[in-house]
Amino acid sequence: MPAVSSPDNFDPLAPAFARLRAAALLLPGVTESTSYGTPSLKLGKKSLCRVKDAATVVIMCPLEEKATLMEAAPDIYFETDHYKGWPAILVRIDAISDRELLHRLECAMRFQAPAKRAARRAS
Repeated sequence: MPAVSSPDNFDPLAPAFARLRAAALLLPGVTESTSYGTPSLKLGKKSLCRVKDAATVVIMCPLEEKATLMEAAPDIYFETDHYKGWPAILVRIDAISDRELLHRLECAMRFQAPAKRAARRAS
């Protein structure tokens, strides 16, 4: 049985990671890991997403999709100077629906999948 959280052992990143974990529950080959010292999900050795802070997660995303996502839903998607030119998008975890979060993780899987796996999925 997990330890009961108290103010002394509360992990502020845990709720955000719980959302990521729940969304990825049925995705094949996804494993829990860490990235830059924060909880993450990976497909093999490739990062799918990670918790940036209690309110923000980073999800891998093709560069050509980032601008469209940020324009269509600026309340959910954004980037900082640090992420400009990088294939990842920042997501306000409390603003994204479970359905949209799952969709973004599925997209990240396709983006990060090895060429052989992607070819098998396409056929």
